[in-house]
Amino acid sequence: MTLKMFDKVLLKTGETAYVVEIYDDGTAYEMDIDKPDGKIVTDTVWPEQIEKKL
Repeated sequence: MTLKMFDKVLLKTGETAYVVEIYDDGTAYEMDIDKPDGKIVTDTVWPEQIEKKL
């Protein structure tokens, strides 16, 4: 799966997230993750944690 900046994805946790940084052509991503409590958390996400691109 190829992701670009600001793409929206569904994580395997059921949360949605937006790409804000791409590391080494997609080996990892920095993403803004929408948490169930309404907060937005920026964290590193690995490709195997992504369910699909939305």
